[in-house]
Amino acid sequence: MSKIEKVPLWEKYVLTVFEAAEYFNIGEKKIRFLINEHLRDNTFVLVNGTKTLIIRKKFEEFLDKVTEI
Repeated sequence: MSKIEKVPLWEKYVLTVFEAAEYFNIGEKKIRFLINEHLRDNTFVLVNGTKTLIIRKKFEEFLDKVTEI
């Protein structure tokens, strides 16, 4: 039986809301708020069915540009 290795958060292309909150040290409510604000412009949000994911590198770029969230 082979053991499945988990990919570290810093190597993942997309993150769940929970993972993004953990990785960026931002609350889940704030992450969801930012998703709702930027859902239409596809800045860093990827929707897969009912699952909303954060594109890690694009979210990092977004955070680099803002001074307040």
